[in-house]
Amino acid sequence: MDGQDGRKPRHNRPAGGKPFVKRAPDGERPARKGPYGKPAGERKSFERRDAQGERSDQRGPYGKPTGDRKPFERRGPLGERPDRMGPYGKPAGERKPFERRDAQGERSDQRGPYGKPAGDRKPFERRGPDRPMRQDRPFLPRSRRPQDINHQSEAPFRPSLSPDARRTALNVLNRVLIDEGFASLSLDEQFQQASLAPRDKRLATALVYTTLENLTRLDFALDQFLKDRTELEPRVLNLLRMSASQLILMDKVPDFAAVNEAVKLTRDMGLESLTGLVNGVLRSLIRERDNIPWPKEGEPNYLSVTYSVPDWLLARLTEAYGPEVAGQIAAYRREQHSITIRRNTLRISQKEFEEVLQKKVWKVSPGLVPDAYYITGAASIALDTNFLDGTFSIQGEGSMMAALAVAPAIGARVLDACAAPGGKTCQMAEAMQNTGRIHAWDLHEHRVKLIEAQLERLRIYNVRPAVRDASIYLERFEGEMDAVLLDAPCSGTGVMAEKPDVKQRLKPGDIPALVHLQRRLLDTVSRYVKPGGILVYATCSLLPEENGRQIEWFLKEHPEFTLDSLPESIPEQFRDLSSEHGLQLLPHRDGVEGFFIARLKKHDG
Repeated sequence: MDGQDGRKPRHNRPAGGKPFVKRAPDGERPARKGPYGKPAGERKSFERRDAQGERSDQRGPYGKPTGDRKPFERRGPLGERPDRMGPYGKPAGERKPFERRDAQGERSDQRGPYGKPAGDRKPFERRGPDRPMRQDRPFLPRSRRPQDINHQSEAPFRPSLSPDARRTALNVLNRVLIDEGFASLSLDEQFQQASLAPRDKRLATALVYTTLENLTRLDFALDQFLKDRTELEPRVLNLLRMSASQLILMDKVPDFAAVNEAVKLTRDMGLESLTGLVNGVLRSLIRERDNIPWPKEGEPNYLSVTYSVPDWLLARLTEAYGPEVAGQIAAYRREQHSITIRRNTLRISQKEFEEVLQKKVWKVSPGLVPDAYYITGAASIALDTNFLDGTFSIQGEGSMMAALAVAPAIGARVLDACAAPGGKTCQMAEAMQNTGRIHAWDLHEHRVKLIEAQLERLRIYNVRPAVRDASIYLERFEGEMDAVLLDAPCSGTGVMAEKPDVKQRLKPGDIPALVHLQRRLLDTVSRYVKPGGILVYATCSLLPEENGRQIEWFLKEHPEFTLDSLPESIPEQFRDLSSEHGLQLLPHRDGVEGFFIARLKKHDG
C-alpha cells in the first residue's frame, strides 16, 4: 500500500507508527532478554567443565587434575626411568668408544683411514705428464664405471659417441657431400640448432673431418661389401661412410655402438626397409676389416685410396711437381691441430701480449711469421675474452704473408678487392696505424658483414667495406690506389690439410671457370693502381694454371707491370723460395698453407 505522498513506506510498518519491536513467543519484551536471546540477569563467570562435569578450578592446566605434580621424566621404550637410562633412550652403563667395523668385522683400530688396512703408507705423490697414472688402476668417474669393469685389466675405457653427436655429424656430411656446402660453416649452423655438450661438439667435429679426409679410403672398404654404392640412397651412403670411419679409423668407438646407432639413424630417416642392409654391411666390415685388400705402394690407385685424393687432382699435381712431391703433398697431414693467431699491433705490445698468453691454459709456441703464435688446448676460442676485446685475430700464416707483401705505407690508399672475411684487410689497417683509407669489397652481403664485425672488434676505423663485384670496372677508381690486393677465388688446393672437404667438392670442370674469373679480376683491378703503385696477386692454390701461369699471362698483357721482390717483412726463409713468377708455398715443405703470392709494380711512366 502506498503512503499519502504516493510512495511506498520505507519500513514494513504503518506510516507514523512506532518502530517494530520483535517479541518472544510468550510476549516478553527484549529488554528482559540477555544477549543471544537468553534471559537477562546475573551471569556466572565462564566455567570450563570436562566430560565428567568437573569444574575447571578442580583441574590443572590442559584439563588435567590438579595436585602435586612430579617433574617431567622421559622414560625409555620399556618404561625405564631417566636415572637408569643413557642418552638417546638407551640403557645407561659403561659404554665402549665407537668402533667402525668393515664387512669382514675387522675393528677400526686395525684399519687405516677410509677403511683401508693400517700400516706404513707411502707419502702422496703428484704425478705429472712424465709420470702417468698407474695403468693397473685407471681412474674413472663413478658415473662412467661399468659394473663389470676389471680394474686389473690394462684395456682402456672407451667412451662412445652420443646419438646427438652422430646425428649432427651425419647432417653436416649430407650438407657437404650432397648440397656441396662447406664443412666449417655447416658445423657452425648445426651447433647453433642443436644443444650439444662441448664433448659432443668435439666428437662430431672429429667424425666429420675424419670421414671427409679419408672418404676415398672408406669408399674402397665399403665397395668390398656393396654391389654398387652409387645406386644407394645418398644419405644412407653417407651414413655408411661415417660408420665405417668409426669402425676403421676411430678405435675409441665400440663396434656395437657404431652399428646400433647406424641402424637407429636409418630408421629415424624413414628408411626402415634399408636397416637390414646397413646392419649387414657394417657387421661384414667388422668381420673382414683386417682382410681388406688395400692397394700396395706402386699400384696405380695407391695414392688415391691411401690418402683420399681424387685421381684427376693427383694427375695435375704430378704434372706440376713430379710424382715424388705430388705424393708428399697428398700424404701431408698436420701433426697436431693448432690454431694460428696474430697480435693486434694497434692494441697491445709484443711483451704485453706474451704476458697475456702466459696466463692462459693454452700451449703456446711462436709462429714462423712475425706476431704469429700457434696455440693448442683452446676450447671455443671465439668466446675468449681477449679475442672478444680485439687483442688478437685468428689468421693463417699464408694469409698473413699475402698482406705483408703489400707493405702499405702510412696514409696510403689501398683496395682489398676480395676481402672477406677481413683478416688481411685488418692486418694492413694495423700496419697503416689506422691512417689513410682501405676499401674492402666482397661480392656477398653476408660476407661483408663478417668484415664489419672484425673491424668493430679490433677497433679499426680506416676501412670502408662495400658489397661490390670487383670484376666490374669503376671509372672513378682509375689510377687512384697506392696498392691493390687481389686474393682471388681459387680451387683451395693449398688448404686441403685444414679443409678436407675441398678435395671432395672440387671437380675438374671447375678449374677453367676459375682461371677465366681470375684473369677478369686481374684485368680490372690492375687499372686502379696508380703509377709507381703495387699490385699483389694471391691464391690459396697449388695448381700452376691458377698461379705462375696467370702471372706469365698478365705480364704479357700488361707490360706496364713488372715482378717486384717481396718485402723484408716476410721471413727470408720464404723469400728465398721465390721463382720468376712469384712465391709458391707448399704445406709439406714449409709448414704453412699452400699460398701463392706475386708482387707486381706499375711503372711510373
